[in-house]
Amino acid sequence: MQITDTIADLLTRIRNAVSAKHDSVDIPASNMKKAIVQILVDEGYVKNYTVTEDGKQGIIKVNLKYGENKVSAINGLRRVSKPGLRIYSNAEDLPKVMKGLGIAVISTSKGIMTDRQARKENVGGEVLAFIW
Repeated sequence: MQITDTIADLLTRIRNAVSAKHDSVDIPASNMKKAIVQILVDEGYVKNYTVTEDGKQGIIKVNLKYGENKVSAINGLRRVSKPGLRIYSNAEDLPKVMKGLGIAVISTSKGIMTDRQARKENVGGEVLAFIW
């Protein structure tokens, strides 16, 4: 099956695994997905991830993070820029998610980064997703 929006697929798989209280989720690998999952690890939304080669494109296994009573660290994920409608922002107008409590994942000329990193490096780009 051909997936047209692989980032939306990544976010949906994580959202579904969190709502079903799974410990981990497997996602087909790509460099952009690895960068997004690395941001989730750095920001403390997931524990860790591993990449295994399967002879094709590889699989990212993301270990989800839960607090007491199986409360997830991720409250919400939303895809912003879609293949049919791209959303771009310059460095001054980068969005703040939940007034700074969440993160926006931005694809810049310097790589995939959070909105805070993009503001610090004074670069804009495509707003990929909101995570809170």
